Amino acid sequence: MVCGRDVDSCGTLCKRGRKRGGAEEPKDHALGRSRGGWGTKIHLVTDGNGLPLAAVVTAGQAHESKSFEDSLDAVQIPACGPGRPRRRPLALAADKGYSFRRIRHWLHRRKIEPVIPQRSNQVGRVGGHRGLDKAKYKRRNVVERCVGWLKECRRVATRYEKLAVNYLGMIDLAIIQRLLRAAVS
Repeated sequence: MVCGRDVDSCGTLCKRGRKRGGAEEPKDHALGRSRGGWGTKIHLVTDGNGLPLAAVVTAGQAHESKSFEDSLDAVQIPACGPGRPRRRPLALAADKGYSFRRIRHWLHRRKIEPVIPQRSNQVGRVGGHRGLDKAKYKRRNVVERCVGWLKECRRVATRYEKLAVNYLGMIDLAIIQRLLRAAVS
């Protein structure tokens, strides 16, 4: 008891032992309430051929732009020769959920061409991007196909694991299986 109020396991103060704003999940679960109920978002980075390179999981209510840097920092492209592995692509195609000035500046500082359409409330703004390379943006469908394949993996689609670390391990196993199949064929 702290000043007549209970403290729940997350450390937030509660009146009469109830949590404020409904039930909260610990951060290590990566579960959160979204429009479809409790869920987890998988942020997937693929190459131009649709092979997955990295995945990051967040709670269902977390916005895509919050984990953008973490998703790209998780990528390590094997080097063709001696030296460090490459970590940055030449161009990055993403949907409108990533159309933010912060993300565009982050990409420009790293000399990555952003292929991201503007949201409807950004069209015509001063400082907006000059134009969208539609030919490059059409190739973004390989990411959507990879996400569709990942949803076919039953263990990933149903999420039997409670902890996000274990769930991410299952996603990594599915990615390894995909990469091995691509290497054999």
